[in-house]
Amino acid sequence: MKASDAKIEAIRFSFYYGKRQALKDVNLKVKEHQITALIGPSGCGKSTFLRALNRMNDIIPGARAEGEVMLDGQNVYAPGVDVVDLRKRVGMVFQQPNPFPKTIFENVAFGPRVLGLDGELSMDEVVEKSLRSAALWDEVNDVLNKSGLALSGGQQQRLCIARALATEPEVLLMDEPCSALDPQSTLRIEELMRELKERYTIVIVTHNMQQAARVSDWTGFLLLGDLVEYDKTAELFSRPKDKRTDDYITGRFG
Repeated sequence: MKASDAKIEAIRFSFYYGKRQALKDVNLKVKEHQITALIGPSGCGKSTFLRALNRMNDIIPGARAEGEVMLDGQNVYAPGVDVVDLRKRVGMVFQQPNPFPKTIFENVAFGPRVLGLDGELSMDEVVEKSLRSAALWDEVNDVLNKSGLALSGGQQQRLCIARALATEPEVLLMDEPCSALDPQSTLRIEELMRELKERYTIVIVTHNMQQAARVSDWTGFLLLGDLVEYDKTAELFSRPKDKRTDDYITGRFG
């Protein structure tokens, strides 16, 4: 049973890289089947927070967390949490498209196979469903044995989204997923995000103010590790409550 109406909730969450504090007492609720955007200047803690949601930062020596991150009311930092299961439930798409040097088919099938699901599921069905969900099936269905690295940049990013969806996550984290793409591919990914939120909860980090305004339902503005403001996107961009937010989104700093 969820403790709140949020799919994910950070409660007084702080994060450290050794002695350096990257996040300071962040309190934030991520609504289910909504797109939440995190904005702020470089080094403000956006990607740290995103990666903290599925404990991707655990692999960094000296990194440590304080406070709680609740997923459906359960603290993902509690002792005994299965991190592999957590990352199955909370998938990740990175800034640069990073297909494996494998075929398109094997890129998508990789996650389910690592999790040992290939004995339970039809990989043909999983691959087709995932590629359809990522709006890529019609472009690649007759070349599934082609290398994923041979696709265009926009197609590679959609392949990486398909790969993340193949393990049937509940939450999709996207770390500047369009920063390496041309405008046309960017708009296609944004359209895809709006389609995917019907089935997934999405959290995106972006430096692009227009993108945050276009695709997200909620926006959080971080500055030097502090969550300065968090509100419905339309409200935050039209009537920011904090002068620092207004200065950032209007380009006076950052």
